[in-house]
Amino acid sequence: MKAHVVVVGAGPAGLATALLLARRNLQVTLLEQAPSPPDKACGEGLMPSGVLQLSTMNVRHHLEPGDFHTLIGVRYVQEDGSTASGRLPSPGGLGIRRTVLTRALADAAVAAKVRIVWNCRVEEHDCDLDGITLDTSTGQVRADLLVAADGLHSPIRGRAGLSGAVKEGRRFGVRRHYRCTPESDYVEVHLAAGREAFITPVGPDLVGLAFLWDRTLGLRSGEQDSVFDRLLEGFPDLKRRFAGASAITSPRGAGPLAQAVSSVVADRLVLIGDAAGYRDAITGEGLSLAFASAEALATVVPGALEKGGTSSALRPYARAHARLFRHYALVANTVLGIARRPRLRRPLIRWLGANPGLLDRLVAW
Repeated sequence: MKAHVVVVGAGPAGLATALLLARRNLQVTLLEQAPSPPDKACGEGLMPSGVLQLSTMNVRHHLEPGDFHTLIGVRYVQEDGSTASGRLPSPGGLGIRRTVLTRALADAAVAAKVRIVWNCRVEEHDCDLDGITLDTSTGQVRADLLVAADGLHSPIRGRAGLSGAVKEGRRFGVRRHYRCTPESDYVEVHLAAGREAFITPVGPDLVGLAFLWDRTLGLRSGEQDSVFDRLLEGFPDLKRRFAGASAITSPRGAGPLAQAVSSVVADRLVLIGDAAGYRDAITGEGLSLAFASAEALATVVPGALEKGGTSSALRPYARAHARLFRHYALVANTVLGIARRPRLRRPLIRWLGANPGLLDRLVAW
């Protein structure tokens, strides 16, 4: 009889994990409290490593040409108009709506015989020697392993006592979409004190505009419409640029962004994606980290279940995740540290603008 794994959360991390585990000849059920793949406040830029992973997972053929926009680089823009552009390494990046990406992943998961249950909320879970029992809004589910991919503020992580203390200052994000033709094939990062604006082409005539900001600005993340408008006021050039474009989605926010965990594994339980810890969205590496973590987990789970699915049996995944997260956090901390120090950032961006080859190498790193 096949081992049964339950994945909670139908975002990219949960869907990729379910897909890869099913291809390891495991019985996989994915539970999602929303009626369809959920949307999320996300910059919606997929970096080159994530693009390669989409191909490795055989998900690319579930996308149509009009579902995304090919990205060739990242351009940083400062308050005085000075810029620095770095090209992404092969195969480049993708700007893609979150809902489009999750739809493609869901189609691939179903094709791999993953059972997806929508409108199903996990209310409690209990681990014993033989497995794990989940109390859900649609009844009890029994499994050999629970994979929590239930987001930034993971309820499962909290109930399992795996949340850690966050020492960093709180940061937030908000995003909406405009119907207009992209002006370039670059992700644009506009920098200002305490905040950044991200312009990402996500289709032939669709552009996402997202903001990240520090709590020192005094903006309340719950008031998403007014927060978005106030942040846009702080970027006069962007306000003029989008004045004639039609906003086709409402602002959607997220935060606080930084999340810490005490461990990503416990007996019969694994954390993945944002539930497994998060630093910041400033580098756009969240999706790539989720896909790489899903691949690492899929190599570990079959052997770990043969050993009872204990935390020690799952430890190889914890080590692999730590390596992946360490690189992501190092890059995020470096970029965030520079962005937060205008007197360092301004001359550095001007210098990089005059040395584009160096910025190409830094972007690749």
